[in-house]
Amino acid sequence: MGADLDQLLTDLAAADPAVRDEKAYPELVSLIRSGELDDRLGALGDAMVGRFGHPEIQARTFAPLILAAIVDRGVAEQGWYEAFAAWWLAETDLRGWDDRLGWLHAIAHGADLAGAFGSPEALVLIARRVTAPTGYHFAQMEEDRVARAVVRILTRPDVDPTAWLSVVDGLFATGEPGPLPVPVANTLAVLRATYVMADRRDLPHRAAVTDGIARRLHEAFPAYPAQCESSTR
Repeated sequence: MGADLDQLLTDLAAADPAVRDEKAYPELVSLIRSGELDDRLGALGDAMVGRFGHPEIQARTFAPLILAAIVDRGVAEQGWYEAFAAWWLAETDLRGWDDRLGWLHAIAHGADLAGAFGSPEALVLIARRVTAPTGYHFAQMEEDRVARAVVRILTRPDVDPTAWLSVVDGLFATGEPGPLPVPVANTLAVLRATYVMADRRDLPHRAAVTDGIARRLHEAFPAYPAQCESSTR
């Protein structure tokens, strides 16, 4: 298994998506979930953390998926979270898909790991990542993966259901007339997706979550008054 595992880890960083995404990733996750690697999860997690500094984008963005499987298996280190947070907030290559490399998905894969960590701190981290300056407009359903992670964390009764929204408020407070900034568009997409997912889940504080999101969506795009003049704009 040692040599085979080493090969899978090498393949996880491959530029060929058929090798990385279709072979190495599912095989590694299957081994983790089955318990076959339980005695190696600490070392495997450390190896994935090391990938956050890898020069190749696909190596950086597939590390969170393996770490998420490890954390879901019950093994987690605070140092892993800190290294992940530092990388995720700083990563500038946010492309969901590349015609040569296939899926990259730094936002979606990072959200999966944040959801696995499941802490209030991770919830705020998600909000910080979504609202951060970027020129990349979510185009590959990133908002849905982020919303899924948010709702997963909000299933915990000890999590403040609206503290993360203060980060959104900070972004919206910078609004000025003119074209919609990309981070605002991304954030609005995440809010809408989170509202839909939260509304269909038995969350401990579901009303507080959906009301908080709805209030911010209405502030960003207020409803027309009951009677108003028609406009051609």
